[in-house]
Amino acid sequence: QVQLVESGGGLVQAGGSLRLSCAASGRTFARYPMAWFRQAPGKEREFVAAINWTGGKTTYANSLNGRFTISRDNAKNTVYLQMNVLKPEDTAVYYCAQGSTAYGIIQTASTSYAYWGQGTQVTVSS
Repeated sequence: QVQLVESGGGLVQAGGSLRLSCAASGRTFARYPMAWFRQAPGKEREFVAAINWTGGKTTYANSLNGRFTISRDNAKNTVYLQMNVLKPEDTAVYYCAQGSTAYGIIQTASTSYAYWGQGTQVTVSS
């Protein structure tokens, strides 16, 4: 079965950086779009970033203002989220997700993603 395992979360001061990784197994990774979502305490899960199966197309939540970068290494079955200039409002559990449809276009809706990791906590102190 598909497994997604996130890593790289932690505690960082405002203005700092973190790089999240998500290692995938169970399906041919290179065929599927991937995405990152996050959920802060008391809030709904929200879209952060997505990348198509080749890595050639990406999309981001408007609120990020270019601070985050999603990428993937299909040879390593891994998707990354580079987060720079972190703010306290970025504090959340970050989840990676794998698209439902092989070779599908990238989507921002959580319903378009069939598999989810367990999440990694990111805490940004002020």
